[in-house]
Amino acid sequence: MRATVATEFVAREVPNLENMQTGEVYGFRIKLNNGGKLSGEEKTRLTHAVNGNTYFKSAVPLQGWRFDFFDILRTYIVNQYGQWTEYKATDKTGLRRFLYGRIDSIVELKNR
Repeated sequence: MRATVATEFVAREVPNLENMQTGEVYGFRIKLNNGGKLSGEEKTRLTHAVNGNTYFKSAVPLQGWRFDFFDILRTYIVNQYGQWTEYKATDKTGLRRFLYGRIDSIVELKNR
């Protein structure tokens, strides 16, 4: 399935999507749309970008555009310091690199 590169999510005027072609997130989405695979470092950077924003759970906001990665992200719950927390990540390695401290357990939630 081919995902759209980005969708506009703000009411104000945003820069043209073509002007963002040099951006990292744009490059990730284009690479995936063309059938490519992300490297381990790219997966880690994407996991950081998705979990480091407060707007979306499976997307990265950039200058009024929403770059969605729902098609490659998996849902994990992590037991850390006695609490269970949900994260979206490309893989467990990327998630471990995002998290700090002792991780007691990581469980992948399967989609139905």
